[in-house]
Amino acid sequence: MAYGISLDIGTSGTRGHAVDLSNGRILSTCVTECHPLPGANIMDHLTFCINAGSDTAHRILIDTVNKLIRHFHIDLGKVERVSICGNPIQLSMFQGIPVDDLAFAGDNAHKARGIVEQKRNAGVFSAVDVGLDVKDGCELLVPPAIRHEIGADALAKMYKSGFLEQKENCMVTDYGTNAEMALKVGDDIFTGSAAAGPAMEGQSIRCGMLAAPGAISDLEYDFQYVCKVLNDDIIPMDGSRVDLAMETVTPEGPMSGKARGITGTGVVAAVAAAMESHLWRKGKLTTSDGLLHLQDGVYIDSHDITEALKAIGAMRAGHFTLLEHAGIKFSDLDIMYMAGASGTYVDAVKARKIGLLPPTCGTIYQYGNTSLAMATDILKDPELPDTLQSIADGIRANHLRFAGDKIFEQIYTQELAVCDEGMSMEMYNRNNVMAGIQELPKAKGIPTVHKMVKRDIPDLGDGGLTIIHDIGTELRGYMEGCIGCGKCEKECPEHALTLTEDKEIIVKTKNCLGTACYRCQFSCPKKVYQYNKLGLVLE
Repeated sequence: MAYGISLDIGTSGTRGHAVDLSNGRILSTCVTECHPLPGANIMDHLTFCINAGSDTAHRILIDTVNKLIRHFHIDLGKVERVSICGNPIQLSMFQGIPVDDLAFAGDNAHKARGIVEQKRNAGVFSAVDVGLDVKDGCELLVPPAIRHEIGADALAKMYKSGFLEQKENCMVTDYGTNAEMALKVGDDIFTGSAAAGPAMEGQSIRCGMLAAPGAISDLEYDFQYVCKVLNDDIIPMDGSRVDLAMETVTPEGPMSGKARGITGTGVVAAVAAAMESHLWRKGKLTTSDGLLHLQDGVYIDSHDITEALKAIGAMRAGHFTLLEHAGIKFSDLDIMYMAGASGTYVDAVKARKIGLLPPTCGTIYQYGNTSLAMATDILKDPELPDTLQSIADGIRANHLRFAGDKIFEQIYTQELAVCDEGMSMEMYNRNNVMAGIQELPKAKGIPTVHKMVKRDIPDLGDGGLTIIHDIGTELRGYMEGCIGCGKCEKECPEHALTLTEDKEIIVKTKNCLGTACYRCQFSCPKKVYQYNKLGLVLE
């Protein structure tokens, strides 16, 4: 039997299928619980790659992928093809391609630093040369980026959702840590990505987790709120009944007693519930203990809601920015495509109400993980990358860098004011008019929602789903002048750092927030701790 492996290298983790190449049947599915590199978003991963070196980032990522593919329990000596998909930064790190041209924008910056823009076209490479533990001769199939900053994952969501064939104005967004989005107006496509942060993936949330068995994925109102919990097939089922006003939890459904945490879509539902119940005021939950108690000890606090609202604000600012640059109004946009795990499990009506979707969208399509789906299509049809290259070459894309964009800055500042200070929407819109930006209309009516898949990974295969927790990569080092006070260890918010008795610093990369934090380095009383001097350790 000949096997194939399809991979989605995502900001929040890696997902993969083992496939029987004789009939295209998916055999099993494996996912990692997080990304192996330090950081909370794609920019943190990029900064780590620049500071630590492309080789270090590449080795960490390949080490993790090799651990993942071993859990397929197939003969890796019979793997004929591997296909991958992801954003340009993740795929570049996976392939060992320098990322300097992605880190520094503009021709002037490239000339000043002697940076050569890398080619990221479709291609066939050696999987062994990249570092995968497969047999010699195994092919690595890579789809193209549309432009160097608009990756294969963006192409996947356009290609798999039907966005490219849509004749009316439409928008697609992948609801994840790095929210890629595109707006199609006629033959023109406007793209951008908002660093929404990890809240949409259930990370940086007290009880947060990725979409996996035991995750609360929604709160469904039925006189009280019913927790929807993902079962072993990652399908949402009824859990306990929650009365937010009375602050009571009643075990009732088949998933009562089985919740382990809450995923990003559950956080969205909790935000909507807190607002509908008038329990959120000027950045604080007004419950007796400042918590929203769900089931099985899982809760949401004010910090969690703030993190979610910041992510929602970044996405709404991105939607505003695309519309303004395209020169169209919200009223001109009716069709919305949602991709990714959050785009699959989230209640689209709730999401529109709190700002994750443009308020005028009347027709909403919810798709799953389009990146893994396209990688699997490529595995089954090795000629597909050539077709995708033709599509990528034919797309007239206008990529907008939200960082530094005046419209994005205006809207995101307003979103923070609404979140933290309780700014009214009347003031929000008055400020927009003064800045020459359209007003945000109110959501009206109930949209028509088409859920195209039951879960973000529709087919898990007969072998089912395996979640990989131990990716086992560490950074270690000694700092000259260290007094062994342990303050760095105490200050780490993710408990990623350990200081040994002989003053060796050990950092688990999968838990570390990297450049999003650096509290360990900043807390050193002797100022001798330098994070970038830690060295890589692989099993």
